[in-house]
Amino acid sequence: MIPAPSTFRYELNDGVATLTFARPATLNSLTFEVYAELRDFLPRLGEAPEVRAVVVAGEGRGFCSGGDRHAIIAELFARDAQGLLEFTRMTGALIRNFRALRRPVVAAVHGVAVGAGAVIALACDVRIVGRGARFGFIFPQVGLCGADMGAAYLLPRVVGLGNASHLLFTGDLIGADEAFRIGLANRVVDDDQVLAEASAYAARLARGPAFAHAMTKQMLEQEHTLGLDAAIEAEAQAQALCMLHPDFKTAYEAAIRKEPPAFKGSK
Repeated sequence: MIPAPSTFRYELNDGVATLTFARPATLNSLTFEVYAELRDFLPRLGEAPEVRAVVVAGEGRGFCSGGDRHAIIAELFARDAQGLLEFTRMTGALIRNFRALRRPVVAAVHGVAVGAGAVIALACDVRIVGRGARFGFIFPQVGLCGADMGAAYLLPRVVGLGNASHLLFTGDLIGADEAFRIGLANRVVDDDQVLAEASAYAARLARGPAFAHAMTKQMLEQEHTLGLDAAIEAEAQAQALCMLHPDFKTAYEAAIRKEPPAFKGSK
């Protein structure tokens, strides 16, 4: 059993782990402690066979407003270059662990998702977005470059280089409709339905073949650095491994019986 975290909420229901930022008074701004605990928590999810999909959400009026201006930003002025690098490497490690997690991750985004909050949503595999949501990679507005926590790596892959360049240079806020238009939002729903829709989507994935989903995520993460021939070979090897997994036979036998498959394996 995974120990309960102290800086955010964790729930597990029918294979879906829900992580909820729980500082609603500050629009779920992040502290050093939240960054570090979430960074270390994600690998534990990947090691837990009972976890088959993940939802990331925010309590109250927003998803996440990024680094807390008092608890983090003000304190950073007292650090030297090495101390600042330690902090930026820690925040980057959080995003790395989101991408390394071999479970599908669904962001339930309502209200604001700005700064580090926008990058966390970006690092998820799918984003279910409320109609009143706003995204902003607002780093230029505080005198920082848009290339933070892997944003300059991930964002062009999701929305294209031109859209990513605009968002990272300007720090402009965009609404749900624009996010959907450029591909940052996968689905736009009423604000009061965001968590329910994200949870239902994650539950659907949790009922699917966990090993195959893990392989899909791994291939999506790795293939963009490969040439076509290497990518085809990587997929051939991945698919052969999936064919050796019991889930493949489970699906076949369920199809013969004209029943939905009951996938059980996770590794």
